[in-house]
Amino acid sequence: MELSEVAPALAALAQPTRLETFRLLVRHEPDGLPAGEIARRLAIPANTLSAHLAVLSRAGLVTPERRSRSVIYRVDLDRLRGLILFLVQDCCGGRAELCDPLVADLSPRCV
Repeated sequence: MELSEVAPALAALAQPTRLETFRLLVRHEPDGLPAGEIARRLAIPANTLSAHLAVLSRAGLVTPERRSRSVIYRVDLDRLRGLILFLVQDCCGGRAELCDPLVADLSPRCV
């Protein structure tokens, strides 16, 4: 990823409701969640959520998919991967042994 793509993504995540929304969607990959369910789980009005989802979508972090009468939102995992890699690409000045704990912490903890 380029800095011009990373900055808007980080800016989108810098707001608490958007960060909470994004983290909720990460937990529900690969199926995603309908917008109404996101609003219900986070206890926020649908119109407020809509504005937050639009920011996340413009930043390329989430993608909407219409299914019948619902819009399902999913995290763009490739974009998330690119964002994380951008942040750590120069980790520890090339000293891999210093980065091992970070890499281990980034490993999924899926049950």
